[in-house]
Amino acid sequence: MLSQSAGYATTALGCIAAMGGKPVLVKVVAEACGIPQPYLAKIVNLLARAGLLQTQRGVGGGVCLARPPQEIKLVEICAALDDHVLQPKCMLGNATCGSDRACPAHAFCNSYRGQLADFLEGTTVADIAAFETRRRWGVASGRKTDTSLPSATGQV
Repeated sequence: MLSQSAGYATTALGCIAAMGGKPVLVKVVAEACGIPQPYLAKIVNLLARAGLLQTQRGVGGGVCLARPPQEIKLVEICAALDDHVLQPKCMLGNATCGSDRACPAHAFCNSYRGQLADFLEGTTVADIAAFETRRRWGVASGRKTDTSLPSATGQV
């Protein structure tokens, strides 16, 4: 499972992508995603340092994706936030767990890690944006579930 920071970052990037690519205020993203604004601001700073987001100050400023959403993989988000999911630790907490001295959970853990790595490598911000759009607008069910998708300026 992703850390709370990586989960928030993934949701926020999906929301930014769904808002059309124009700069969006962090406050607007935080409100739309239900993320505490100060926490999201710290995450945004880390993502900008990693080259996943661009930030602009002043009138018309905000944050936007640094690359197209279909080019940003979840593994990059996890790496930017140093997420624990990328660290190959023993599930049972054994320091000496490895191929030569495997704990009872070693085979399961390696299989799970491989599946998780494939998922993180194969899932993009575009996938998250599509999910966020369906969730907010009820596209899959054919009915709206939320009548307000914030615009980039914060006006509804």
